[in-house]
Amino acid sequence: MPTPLSLVTALQEFDDGEQAAKALANAVESRLREGLARNGRASLVVSGGSTPKRLYEILSAKSLDWSRVTVVLADERWIDPGLKGSNETFLRDTLLQNEAAAAEFIGLKTPHATPAEAVDAVDAAVSTAHQPFDAVVLGMGGDGHTLSWFPEADGLDAAIAEDGRRVAAVTAHQSEVTGPFTQRMTLTLKALKGAHFTALLISGDAKRKVWAEAAGPGRMEKLPVRAVLNATDLGLQTYWWP
Repeated sequence: MPTPLSLVTALQEFDDGEQAAKALANAVESRLREGLARNGRASLVVSGGSTPKRLYEILSAKSLDWSRVTVVLADERWIDPGLKGSNETFLRDTLLQNEAAAAEFIGLKTPHATPAEAVDAVDAAVSTAHQPFDAVVLGMGGDGHTLSWFPEADGLDAAIAEDGRRVAAVTAHQSEVTGPFTQRMTLTLKALKGAHFTALLISGDAKRKVWAEAAGPGRMEKLPVRAVLNATDLGLQTYWWP
């Protein structure tokens, strides 16, 4: 099944990760400036993983009024900050440095024993960020997940629902992608709805094939990134390099 033209035209190809990171950093900066001018505050949703590291390093040095920007974590493993695998720690070490150290940050990990117990508290915290979000940066795994929307995961229905809460507790099936971190907290599709700009940052031929497959018909539970690709109100752009 061919990839829909709307997605083909929204695919930006780059020679390498440095080019992609610089281009996306400029796009995010522009959206945040627009948000600040429009509302006096701006909001940015960011993901973990190794792919956006260079993007965050570049973005951290942008001369914005970061004190009026709220950075919201897209999803989190249910481990405390400082431990290996914590997305919050990754963000604090990369994006929340330099100029961006002044930004307000909303993480998704709480002292609760499980993500399910923390949904109310995390939903309330996320609700304080200006919404709809001005910019969203997402990634995609080779299994077709984005955020913590893992294939066939417990809680996936709530995560990709267009109504309900802004966050969902998810328990993924253990795999090479999840490692031992199967319990997750994630923003939902409802939380992303109406975002002014959403970027899907991916690299490599294998992920591009998954992206193209997900752009076609099929079950969202198999390739949950379909929920993002099918959304019409996210301003989605895909940034890819080999």
